[in-house]
Amino acid sequence: MVITYHGGQFFKVSFGDTTLAFNPISKKSKLEPVKFGADVAFVTMWHPDFNGVEQVSHGSKELFVVDGPGEYEIGQVVAHGFGVKTMYEKEEVYNTIYQVKLEEMNMVFLGSLSNPEIDPKILGEFGDIDILFVPIGGGDVLEVPQASKLAVKLEAKLVIPMQYDSATLKAFLKEEGVEDLKPVDKITLKRKDVQEMSGEVMVFKA
Repeated sequence: MVITYHGGQFFKVSFGDTTLAFNPISKKSKLEPVKFGADVAFVTMWHPDFNGVEQVSHGSKELFVVDGPGEYEIGQVVAHGFGVKTMYEKEEVYNTIYQVKLEEMNMVFLGSLSNPEIDPKILGEFGDIDILFVPIGGGDVLEVPQASKLAVKLEAKLVIPMQYDSATLKAFLKEEGVEDLKPVDKITLKRKDVQEMSGEVMVFKA
């Protein structure tokens, strides 16, 4: 599995011939959009920062868009969406948390979560989390201490922060005790690598 970061909450996850896009940035966003072909796009909230499905419906791939709660099976990808209320741009809206299983790895993508208190019923569905994508930027999403405590509570083997600026990233790495962590361009992971981790943090070059 190869994970690449494109800013905001936009991640590309590739394995074999399959490509997933999480919260692709649209042309209407102030963030910089990136174009590539994906098989599945996961949209946590219908907002220009996260709903750029046109950016990832490119080339010969036929895009399947997942944009709300429910259970999904798309080829090798098994996904479950959980709707939670959140505040975004001072409005109460719904954010979908996605649990995605592939290559025997369990990923949880929190999206634009503003409240670290997640319904215990949802937490019970997550199981053992291999990779956790958590927003840390504050404001509309979790503050650094909240994000760090939630990552510990969820006992994720690997934590990947998202939606941050340099100051919040620095604060998060300090909170996690990994201030010397060097950002990477992309991450290549195998299941056995992740199984040996315990609360490790990986950061991408923004």
